Amino acid sequence: MKTFVCPALKTDEEMNKSEGKWFDEKDLHIVIKEDCDVYRLKNGVKKLLFKFRKNVIDPELCELGFKNYKGLAKPSRSRGAAAGPIDPEAVYWKKRTLADTAKWRTKYMNDKDGEITKSKMMVNNPVASNALGYYEKSPNHKLPCRMTHYTTTSLKKYTAGLPFIQKIDSLYQELLPEEYGDQKQRAVLKEDFQILDTAFSTITINRNFRTALHKDAGDYGFGNLSVLTYGKYSGGYTCFPQYGIGFDLQMGDFVVMDVHEFHCNTPIHELEEDKIHNDTLENIFHRDNPETGTMGLCKKYARLSFVCYLREKLIEC
Repeated sequence: MKTFVCPALKTDEEMNKSEGKWFDEKDLHIVIKEDCDVYRLKNGVKKLLFKFRKNVIDPELCELGFKNYKGLAKPSRSRGAAAGPIDPEAVYWKKRTLADTAKWRTKYMNDKDGEITKSKMMVNNPVASNALGYYEKSPNHKLPCRMTHYTTTSLKKYTAGLPFIQKIDSLYQELLPEEYGDQKQRAVLKEDFQILDTAFSTITINRNFRTALHKDAGDYGFGNLSVLTYGKYSGGYTCFPQYGIGFDLQMGDFVVMDVHEFHCNTPIHELEEDKIHNDTLENIFHRDNPETGTMGLCKKYARLSFVCYLREKLIEC
């Protein structure tokens, strides 16, 4: 088993200033593609960054997960810094007049029956990203602790795909038994908001979503990642630019990682040989309308990433 200890290459102040920005492969010294434990070293303190395991999820479970979850990553404008900087020339924003734009968030002008008004909320770039499972109350939207909207509207598919999620849970327990036990114990305290007998309350599904630099907020413990794919693509490495390291997560692989460190993805793109292959595929996402401008939905290939975690404030429900 390989082990890396990566010293910080950038200060925390530099990372804070880079929040919401894109990073690419030139910012990485190494990309992990085989079993490996990686630690970060900052201010003399060594701490686990991630554990990567190759081909540990059976193809049958991957097929089950893809069958049931392939269409559940819906357009969202609320992914914050992860959605990246606002580009006024992007398809979605070119149709709108922007107002009060700041980094990764903006308002825009509405024209209703000739009356021009400014939107009330700041929104982010539209990306295919959506939460399944449970969420804590949301005072801004006056919502209680609840099962998420797309869980209720796709309950049969959500339930049918759970053996894939249970496998992710078992891998978390195997690799970090102490941390898993702590998180599971907390999840059980609010079993009405627990996904079956796992340490998770929530699953975020992203489709072809290249995240900009961000930290996950509101999560308790470690994040657990896996991907399901359709067709071929290149890139999409998950990376920690502060330490110059990332990993290439492919179908069947698993990572448990510290989502409270700054992380992001490199570009997801098609090489010429990828495109030749993808052109032969059935377009299973033909109902998506690329003219809406949701990033990543104009492609025939799919990279579905799954982040399984426990919402920290569900304990208050």
